[in-house]
Amino acid sequence: MGKVKVKKSDVWIDMTPMSDVMTLLLTFFMLTSTFVKNEPVKVNTPGSVSEIKVPENGVLTVLVSPEKDKTGKPTGEGQVFLSIDNTDQLGAALDDMAGRFGISLNGNQIKTFRLESTFGVPMKELAGYLSMSSQNRSKVLPTKGVPLDSIDGGMSEFQQWVDAARTANEEIKIALKADANTPYKTVKKVMNELQDMDESHYYMITNLKTSEDQ
Repeated sequence: MGKVKVKKSDVWIDMTPMSDVMTLLLTFFMLTSTFVKNEPVKVNTPGSVSEIKVPENGVLTVLVSPEKDKTGKPTGEGQVFLSIDNTDQLGAALDDMAGRFGISLNGNQIKTFRLESTFGVPMKELAGYLSMSSQNRSKVLPTKGVPLDSIDGGMSEFQQWVDAARTANEEIKIALKADANTPYKTVKKVMNELQDMDESHYYMITNLKTSEDQ
């Protein structure tokens, strides 16, 4: 008995609607996503029941982390790093600080600083730090921090950075982000630095507690 031959026909599927949907989804995620800042140290913020949200723009973030020894064990002190989300205001704050400390930076160093998501190097070491490769900067930054000690009985470098950021943007908001294991005395010292400048209103960045955590 002879085989019955089935006539083959090409199947054509119009992929245009799917392409349109994928384009719309991609556009949606690009417009609604926020970029995570590359921080020099990993910080696990404490839990809180507060649902107050930190503003997305115009924020000076103060990052406080436990200082760790070579084995990774906290030593009881903390380092302070800063972040300004607006690059123009960041550049203005840098110009202000360079003038206060009499530091001269070239164009490449200024450009590098403006691209840094988080900074925290003493002003006397800033020029040398900005001349390093990105790989070396990522290794050096976690070992530094903005000094909290007062200069000649006046403001500390930390306070001067806050003042420079406030000068660049009078409406800038301050957000304090500390590790859950950061000693209280370290966080309190940062708070005292802010209070000495009459900066008593700031946000505390925490993780929202769930019913399982309570």
